[in-house]
Amino acid sequence: MAHIIVVGNEKGGAGKSTVSMHVATALARMGHKVSALDLDLRQKTFGRYASNRQKFLEQSGLELPSPRYHDLPEVDQEGLQPGENIFDRRLSAAVAALEPESDFIIIDCPGSHTRLSQVAHSLADTLVTPLNDSFIDFDLLAHIDTDGVKILGPSVYSEMVWNARQLRAQAGLKPIDWIVVRNRLGAQQMVNKKKMGDALDNLAKRIGFRTAPGFNERVIFRELFPRGLTLLDLKDIGVQGLNISNVAARQELRDLIRALELPGVEVDF
Repeated sequence: MAHIIVVGNEKGGAGKSTVSMHVATALARMGHKVSALDLDLRQKTFGRYASNRQKFLEQSGLELPSPRYHDLPEVDQEGLQPGENIFDRRLSAAVAALEPESDFIIIDCPGSHTRLSQVAHSLADTLVTPLNDSFIDFDLLAHIDTDGVKILGPSVYSEMVWNARQLRAQAGLKPIDWIVVRNRLGAQQMVNKKKMGDALDNLAKRIGFRTAPGFNERVIFRELFPRGLTLLDLKDIGVQGLNISNVAARQELRDLIRALELPGVEVDF
């Protein structure tokens, strides 16, 4: 069966689609069969990223390893069982069709609470939650006291993950491996950065997730999107001498893939 990776966070702007595309493309470049779904049916940033890649490769005459992007299938309302949600059926139909031909299925969730996102979390073997290094974003995971130290209790997103874990346990499935990825880290060791690290370490022990470093804030990520490219594609399009920032970003991607501890994956880029 395919290993399902869900990239989720109910707050926008945390870099979910950038993480999704880089993880999906990295796995494809390592020889794995990767399928991709975007559950943000309105913005479809991940879907647009994949579409941009396909167009650029066709126009450039290039063939680069890529995830295979799929839209959710349409479902006839009349074919639903009594009380069945149409979004449940669309997602389950997509996953059922992709599993036989995929090693990994990457599912990018919207930056809001939706039925599709809720169901996707219950399907996750690995859950990746990109989080900006800010207590504003931390509030999505847990409420914290005014001192920035004492955790008062879990917040809405953590409760949703807990419910997804309960559903998986009831179905006899393996527990979700939840990784919170600290994204857009600043280069300097500031007081806020340390406080965030301490708070995440404290919360991780209480509600059961691992933490991993993500991507620093870099202009290159904004430049790659229109062509659907990732950091791993730069040499293939003729960029011979990577600058220091690009080299550092590639290392961040290596560290992230290793931290996910995905089955059968050995980082070789």
